[in-house]
Amino acid sequence: MTTRTFLITGVSSGLGRAFAQGALAAGHTVVGTVRRAGDLADFEALAPGRAHARQVDVTDDEAVFAVVGEVEKTVGPIDVLIANAGYGHEGVFEESSMAELRAQFEANVFGVAATVHAVLPGMRERRSGHIFAVSSMGGLMSVPGLSYYCGSKYAVVGMMESLAKEVAGLGVKVTIIEPGSFRTAWAGRSMVRSERSIADYDEFFGPIREARQAASGNQLGNPQKAAEAVLAVLDAEKPPVHLVLGSDALRLVANGRAAVTADIEAWEELSRSTDFPDGHQIASN
Repeated sequence: MTTRTFLITGVSSGLGRAFAQGALAAGHTVVGTVRRAGDLADFEALAPGRAHARQVDVTDDEAVFAVVGEVEKTVGPIDVLIANAGYGHEGVFEESSMAELRAQFEANVFGVAATVHAVLPGMRERRSGHIFAVSSMGGLMSVPGLSYYCGSKYAVVGMMESLAKEVAGLGVKVTIIEPGSFRTAWAGRSMVRSERSIADYDEFFGPIREARQAASGNQLGNPQKAAEAVLAVLDAEKPPVHLVLGSDALRLVANGRAAVTADIEAWEELSRSTDFPDGHQIASN
């Protein structure tokens, strides 16, 4: 087995922690980012000499670039990035503030973009590397009450799909991780929830919020198995651009995409009617 140097953002808990533990158990070196200084020693104790912790807020672009530069000088070239740091926001769209939307995108979208920007030049120059970006099944379908979160994850999918095509000939691989519900604190203490304020949504959204809170800690997905799946993809000759994890994600993504296909097919004639007769088709990749 080839040992690699990983950079994984958000390793204090959840899937980020599981990804880091899986990579360390497989013999790799892992640099993990945390937001709190108190988490530094705890992470490095997982595998002294191979687990390296760095404190950084991924919404701080300059800090992200500085950490990546320092890691490549002191630990070594980054072979694998798992851009995982982020959080979930729950709230009916109308009840959720614009400040909450900006904060959600700062972490989930701009944090991912900054980290990928920081590692990409080295990978491109070496003609080697694998970028994993953690999106969600909510980046391929939508769930009521998670409009800001799904919006951020759709943005990650769009960016990374385009990036995968741009770097395909440069030796850099891109995989978007799209998990379903995993047994982490994502829907519990880690989730930001907008205050309820509009009675018209009570009957619809009240049960959804209660069900999500009740399910926290009992989700179907096993984080350790998610880490094993990522490592399996890392060694694949032709890794996927989309890696959907969890049977619930398979079902919900399939249903969501089928609904999109149904709309396209039902309105195909109207869609075609908007063309100029002498126009040119856009080349596809």
